[in-house]
Amino acid sequence: MKKLFLFALVGILLASCSEKSELQKIEEKFDEGLAMEENQERNEMKQSSPDSVLRHAVYFSFKEGTAPEKITEIVDAFRDLQNKIPGIEHFEWGENSSPEGLNRGLTHAFTLTFYSDKARDEYLPHPDHKAFGALLTPHLYEVMVVDYWTRE
Repeated sequence: MKKLFLFALVGILLASCSEKSELQKIEEKFDEGLAMEENQERNEMKQSSPDSVLRHAVYFSFKEGTAPEKITEIVDAFRDLQNKIPGIEHFEWGENSSPEGLNRGLTHAFTLTFYSDKARDEYLPHPDHKAFGALLTPHLYEVMVVDYWTRE
């Protein structure tokens, strides 16, 4: 009888150990839910980013004698337009570092990304863009602008 009782007890213990605890089941469901949410967020981001974007590439050189502090102020003002004008999806900039010598004196490059012609067309006459132009113009030596739709 004792052997039967011990055998039954061991069987019950083994059976309970082989089944997942309720806590483990809840943790697995939670992890599955998180994974589904992350996939959904990635899919939404892909859907909101178009296959092709409009790049507004702007190149400057500053008049000789323009103070570095003034150039910093101008760059900061240009960067801040993304916070003031709807439709600017991305902004980046940098200074020329090409060893080729083909920059024609242009020293600063800026790229604004738009998702539509309409967004770019609303940016151009925007009062904040005009105010930036008023800040820039007295110090601007040369400017070149190229807009293009990206392709792969």
